[in-house]
Amino acid sequence: MSEHVMRAVTQKEFGGREVLSVEEVARPEPLPTEVLVRVHAAGVNPVDWKTREGQGMAGLQSLPLTLGWDVSGVVEEVGFGVTTLAPGDEVYGMPWFPRAAGGYAEYVTAPARQWARKPASLDHVHAAAVPLAALTAWQILTDTARVRAGQRVLITAAAGGVGHFAVQFARHLGAHVIGTAGAGRHAWLKELGAQETIDYTTTRFEEAASDVDVVVDLVGDTHDDTSTRALKVLRPDGLLVAVPGGVSPELAAAARAAGVRATGYLVEPDGPALTAIAGLIDAGEVSVEVADTFPLERAAEAHAQGETGRTRGKLVLTVAG
Repeated sequence: MSEHVMRAVTQKEFGGREVLSVEEVARPEPLPTEVLVRVHAAGVNPVDWKTREGQGMAGLQSLPLTLGWDVSGVVEEVGFGVTTLAPGDEVYGMPWFPRAAGGYAEYVTAPARQWARKPASLDHVHAAAVPLAALTAWQILTDTARVRAGQRVLITAAAGGVGHFAVQFARHLGAHVIGTAGAGRHAWLKELGAQETIDYTTTRFEEAASDVDVVVDLVGDTHDDTSTRALKVLRPDGLLVAVPGGVSPELAAAARAAGVRATGYLVEPDGPALTAIAGLIDAGEVSVEVADTFPLERAAEAHAQGETGRTRGKLVLTVAG
């Protein structure tokens, strides 16, 4: 294959999994301040299949489109002005979000400061599972909610990609962590740091938790009014961070009536935060769960598994050895 082309998963229209195909496309070239990264693995996230369908971040994209924002790989080339990275450096990142990054491909370009050095203790597969999910959890807990030691934090969908990082980060910050998940994952969540677990299949979490300072809702109101129900567990002036779907006018009004706060949230590229997260991973304070891997050609199968909503941790595409 010519050095000017690469393999990438592309889609020419929005729709079901059948719109995804692997094709040869032009390899990107780094502009000044950018680096070219040879992708070894790419994480798969709910925003990927939602965008593929025409939802999620679809309104910000143009067709043909290559999905994927989670990347772990090796710097191949640096653009003019880059001094923080060099060819051969192992890096991971969530470049460009919410604009297209093209992570389901053999090469990606992005500004050098949207990357961080890969955790030394992780292989590329596990490193690719980190950026979007971990940054979402990290930014919510440290920047948005400013969680402090001794606070009570409830995390819905705690066994998922974002959830399993949120449990660990909240515990690292000294919070009392409550997580919702199926009973089969309670022991694992307690290993990660959750002090209380609630089986959402048998128990309404608002009947089992109370006096909560922060709710990180990773389910949303489209499923069983989860965000609205979460208002009931918050203490006065407590904070609901509603991730999927954000805060509707109805939810905002309900929060005001209940004397609590509610905000939406969207993750941003954050190289310095990824450096901090890598330090926690290498120190053994945070673990990364990969449920399954798929070669690039089987991206549609990865989406099919993810769309079940039953994945423990993350799904990853393997791109290069």
